[in-house]
Amino acid sequence: MQHRWIRLAIASSCLIAAPVAAQSTPKTGADVLQRMHDAYAGKWYKTLTFAQKTTIRRRDGTDTVETWHESLRYTDAHRTQLRIDRGDLSAGNAVLYSADSSWIVRGGKLVATRSNGNEFLPLIEGVYMQPVARTVKDLDSAKIDMQRVTRANWQGRPAWVVGASSPNDTTSTQFWVDVERNVVVRMLLSPGGPGPMLDIHLDGYVPLAGGWLATKIVMTEGGKPRQSEEYSDWKANVSLDDAAFSVDKSPGSKAPN
Repeated sequence: MQHRWIRLAIASSCLIAAPVAAQSTPKTGADVLQRMHDAYAGKWYKTLTFAQKTTIRRRDGTDTVETWHESLRYTDAHRTQLRIDRGDLSAGNAVLYSADSSWIVRGGKLVATRSNGNEFLPLIEGVYMQPVARTVKDLDSAKIDMQRVTRANWQGRPAWVVGASSPNDTTSTQFWVDVERNVVVRMLLSPGGPGPMLDIHLDGYVPLAGGWLATKIVMTEGGKPRQSEEYSDWKANVSLDDAAFSVDKSPGSKAPN
């Protein structure tokens, strides 16, 4: 009788593991994004707020610790937007991001507009809301080879690697997706264009409002710490004022929509 129960337990565990193990390697990065989208379509949270303890490692080896307040939303205009307030919220010192642009705000006034956006946004929010073709376009500036996909393991869990032919490749821009959860767990990017490659780890995932949230981010450059982030007080699907994502425009400037 004991042997029979052992055989049943083994069979049951195989049935549970089979869907992941049996998945064929996606042919393209767009296929990976499609799986991510389909896993949470209509379920993922549309807004998010959290506080962030940010530790920045300076070139001289010293650390600066700051508190950032972040607000994220996917709009009716089909855009993912992020606002980061550094320090005192009442000071109005913030950066607003879309996937392809950013706006620097000081004292509530727009002081600069940049043509580079935040590469995180298509992969942590947009992919679950918008058509895959839009997400692929949003990732154009990251220069990821969407024709290269391979298998890997990340912290003991199966993952897809998009942008590299081998998980040992640390020079190509790429992102890693947990096969079971369909969330990004690692990115190798040069934010803002040509420059140092950052190895970005997204850890401490917690289930949240039909989706997931990585609550700890670690960025390294050449194996050395660059920035770490620890989230707290996160809230999903909260009401966000449109004014928080708008700024006073100076002549000729472009403001977020």
